[in-house]
Amino acid sequence: MSDANKRVAYLSPAMPALSETFVYEELLALERQGITVVPFSVRKPATPVPAQEALAKRVTHLYAGGPMAVVLGGLARLPVHGTRVGKALQFLASDIWECGPLRLASWKLGYQFLAASTLAARLRQRRCAHLHVHFAHVPTQIAMYASALSGVPFTVMAHANDIFDDGILLQKKAARAKRMLTISEFNLRYLQSLGIPPPRQAGAVFKIASLGRMVEKKGFDVLIRAVALLRQRGIQVELSLAGDGPLLSNMKLLAQQLCGLEAISFAGSIPHNRVADWMQQHDAFVLACKQDSQGDMDGIPVVLMEAMSQRVPVVSTHLSGVPELVQHGQTGLLAEPGNAEDLALQLETLWQSAALRERLVTKAEAFVAQEFAQAANIGRLLLAINGRA
Repeated sequence: MSDANKRVAYLSPAMPALSETFVYEELLALERQGITVVPFSVRKPATPVPAQEALAKRVTHLYAGGPMAVVLGGLARLPVHGTRVGKALQFLASDIWECGPLRLASWKLGYQFLAASTLAARLRQRRCAHLHVHFAHVPTQIAMYASALSGVPFTVMAHANDIFDDGILLQKKAARAKRMLTISEFNLRYLQSLGIPPPRQAGAVFKIASLGRMVEKKGFDVLIRAVALLRQRGIQVELSLAGDGPLLSNMKLLAQQLCGLEAISFAGSIPHNRVADWMQQHDAFVLACKQDSQGDMDGIPVVLMEAMSQRVPVVSTHLSGVPELVQHGQTGLLAEPGNAEDLALQLETLWQSAALRERLVTKAEAFVAQEFAQAANIGRLLLAINGRA
């Protein structure tokens, strides 16, 4: 499914509320990228944002109509979930037992389970491929049951009081989620102290990608050597190289000699309308640009912009105009051209920090949209044509 056809559901406590500006701004930014977002919130906001009336009309409030409506609506929809109900009920029973059957908070999970039944039905009706949740307390409690009932995967962005004050079942939430993210390194360390691993834990496969014509200036040989170094350090890294060109057979031979083709695969040429989906199957996109023996080199490769716009972390090199796009430590990471050791170091740094990856992709997406989007470039061109630049 291409990005233009994806339907992503968003769930937060109360949308669009003044206290959740960052949620709806993120949602609207996704829509500007061509992704269809289906908004949900647990309840109606006490103080809605006047400027977001259009968004407010689209939001489905799961607690609308009061407790009786939530209970009856959830019960009525349970049969549509078929055999998934059994697994979801097992989750609920286990969660109530862990929290303590005599606690009020435990029995609120039952109410949230019924709200989740309605959410699960809506996710399937609206053909949502993914559910993203802000805050790891009530919204995530609803989301994890809705995911179990619908089969739609979910991710969580944890903030502050939702993990420090209301942080029940955090280990289970992290285990059931496709990924649990958080806003700071401090929060990440706190979650790790509870036994919750970062989104990509040691021992998992680090999937990286690179795409371009198989010519000297793309630095595929440097990237293959960097992958070999990472594997020597015990990092389970896999590289997918896409593209064709005169050095393809040389690169295959080098990959076989250093890593084996089980670690490095060659995807061949990929149609442009499939590149975004292919990129998103990987943890990072790398372009090891260097100057070739004739002095030729890249300017600002468009493929880096595409990866950044897809929220895929990028690693490239200090060469030509690349640092204007990939700002080291801000919108991506940079290594010295032709230096496999430095490239491996940057990749290992990226792999080790979930917070760094999240910070880089957030800044990269916004930077590309602002500085390199077609509309921005056309605007600059018009100013130049009109003599105002």
